[in-house]
Amino acid sequence: MNKILFSAIALMFATTAMAQLPKIPAAYSNLGYDTNGRLYFENKGEKYFAEEFKNPLTIEQLLGKPEATENGVQMDFGTLKGTVTYGLIPYGKVPHPLPVYRKTVKIEDGKIRLNIKDDFKYPYDFVDWKKNGYLNLGYRIADEQGMLLFDGIVALKGEGPFEVIPAIYEGPFVNMVTDNSAVIWCKTTRPVKAEIEINGKVYKDEQETTLHRWNIAGLTPNTKHNYKVKYGIQSQSYHLKTAPSKGSREAFVFGYASDSRHATGGGERKILGANAYIMKKMAALANMKDVRFMQFTGDMINGYLSSKEQQRVEYSNWKKSIEPFWHYMPYYIGMGNHEALGVIFNDEKGKQQAFIDAFPYETQSAEALFAEEFINPENGPDSEDNNKYDPDPNPKNIDFPSYKENAFYYTYGNVAMIVLNSNYWYAPSIANQTASSGGLHGYLMDNQLQWLRETISKLEKDKNIDHIFLTQHTPAFPNGGHSKDVMWYEGNNEKRPYIGGKPVDKGIIERRDEYLGILINESKKVVGMLTGDEHNYNWLKLTADMPIYPGNYPHKKLNVSRPIYQINNGAAGAPYYGQEVLPWSKHTQSFSVENALCLFYVEGKKITMKVFNPDTLNQIDEVELR
Repeated sequence: MNKILFSAIALMFATTAMAQLPKIPAAYSNLGYDTNGRLYFENKGEKYFAEEFKNPLTIEQLLGKPEATENGVQMDFGTLKGTVTYGLIPYGKVPHPLPVYRKTVKIEDGKIRLNIKDDFKYPYDFVDWKKNGYLNLGYRIADEQGMLLFDGIVALKGEGPFEVIPAIYEGPFVNMVTDNSAVIWCKTTRPVKAEIEINGKVYKDEQETTLHRWNIAGLTPNTKHNYKVKYGIQSQSYHLKTAPSKGSREAFVFGYASDSRHATGGGERKILGANAYIMKKMAALANMKDVRFMQFTGDMINGYLSSKEQQRVEYSNWKKSIEPFWHYMPYYIGMGNHEALGVIFNDEKGKQQAFIDAFPYETQSAEALFAEEFINPENGPDSEDNNKYDPDPNPKNIDFPSYKENAFYYTYGNVAMIVLNSNYWYAPSIANQTASSGGLHGYLMDNQLQWLRETISKLEKDKNIDHIFLTQHTPAFPNGGHSKDVMWYEGNNEKRPYIGGKPVDKGIIERRDEYLGILINESKKVVGMLTGDEHNYNWLKLTADMPIYPGNYPHKKLNVSRPIYQINNGAAGAPYYGQEVLPWSKHTQSFSVENALCLFYVEGKKITMKVFNPDTLNQIDEVELR
């Protein structure tokens, strides 16, 4: 009787534990949990279990849990080994404040102890911290091999003994600037009630928090507006410039680039996840050229992780690389394939068998983390739920991640920019094995495409918009580095997403043509596509005589009723790709593997593109688009 009772209780606990496991979305296939609650992918009778990421870095760990001392501060980085380089940050004394590094110390048993009194005494107190009663210390962590891991900040009050106070470690950033509004946001190391003063108004946090966002309204068009962010006893002051008033058609410049994941060469070229060296130079060049906004579409970081928290660290490193200039002008960010965050299934030898977007989608997916880390417009489609392939149409059951802030559009002056996600619900393994189901690199899925069609129609009717640009990470026509995937797959139209174990109707080339047909034949305002993924700069003009199909292509072909451009600029610091020979190679212009920033000079109905190398400042190209 006792054995029966014990077995019943054990079964009850096991059943309860299994019920608490995340529900596997119906859009996936061949996934399950074993009796121990371990997630597995099964293929051809073999089970492969989800990877457990060992010792992921976290923002909390890298912020160092600072504690004030009599002479300065001590910090604890857990199990990290390496060095910390540190120096004062001259807020208020320079327009683009960065740490001025002075000393390096070795991390001992995960800890460092800094003597502020001695390190920054006269004549090294160039920020007047003794007079002001506080200071901000920027620090840079490197591992034992010298690779840079993180740029952090700690703020201290007093002259000794000291007190740790809140610091802004990301931001303030300017986003979503219109002719009369903007969003400004930042993150602090400790919870604090912060506020912003702009245009004679004060916007305050309702409660203490570490994420601060202020929706600013009532601004004057085409005007410089000073703003001041106050947090505790500190403040930072910058400015933004609003967009031209609707219909004015005043001239402005915007910039475009993509692909800044970390590269070789050491130093800031490889801060964990990002090529901060080129990104910082790119942002400085954009600032010098009076760029009004930057569009950056994907592969900011190395990504491809199964640790949400370590991917958050990589995003932070990317944001910090351009932070001194993001104080003033907005950056709009799109997703690429390297923003992949998922569940990885390996065999016993460590070889990857499947990689899918993580779930529950609301908190763990690549799309969810992206929405947490960036602020973009929320006017895109909802998700791919309730498309004709959805295996579980019950609205309470979520089978796909959200498009929130990863597919959207915005306008600036007489230009509209539509940002698409061509790596939605991305399963990197799906191109080679389809058993898990998932999204395909380069594929625009049904609901997103329908939203695009509706958005184009709306913008065509908007009398204040003259020019429409599309941007997605993957080129429609690869030229160097990605002929085996994007929207081409070496001419193999069989490549497509799988949902619930079944392929969707249209292959990648059919979907490419459907997409291009909307841009060409349902719009007169679309100038072209801004793409990346391939780490080079080039452009081509799609015309009716450009060959775009493999031999004996059996499906309906695209009607190119008017030309549009593809401008590829994946040259923001990722390792370069050389040019390949493809059907449209004779139409490819200005191919370059230099680092590049595309600047678009909009003057009413006229647009001229100029391309510069941000490292050397030489001009690479100039093209009159309209």
